[in-house]
Amino acid sequence: MTQQLQFPEPVHGTVSVEAAEAAKADGIARATANTAPDWATACRNAIELMARRGTPFQAADLIAEGLVDEPDHTARWGAAFNAAARAGLIEEAGFVKSKRATVHGSICKQWQGRAAA
Repeated sequence: MTQQLQFPEPVHGTVSVEAAEAAKADGIARATANTAPDWATACRNAIELMARRGTPFQAADLIAEGLVDEPDHTARWGAAFNAAARAGLIEEAGFVKSKRATVHGSICKQWQGRAAA
């Protein structure tokens, strides 16, 4: 059996929070810039509808309810949910197994509407 080396906390200099946040912001900006406007609008409308319901939801729920189609690239989801969260429409509601069959039950964020929604 192989054992993995465990460190109680990151080794100084190996993790840059600033670099990680910059990379995240860059990725979201690129995903947003390359998203078809009609899909972005449909997704935003779907997120707003789900937010008003007040129950936790994830991207798969938008598809299951026929509110929006799959985007041309999965990165579009993150950009859409990030924009809705920054606008104050939704907030994180934990992590759950994804309902999307294409991701084989991997973990994803769950969201819920904020009072402003």
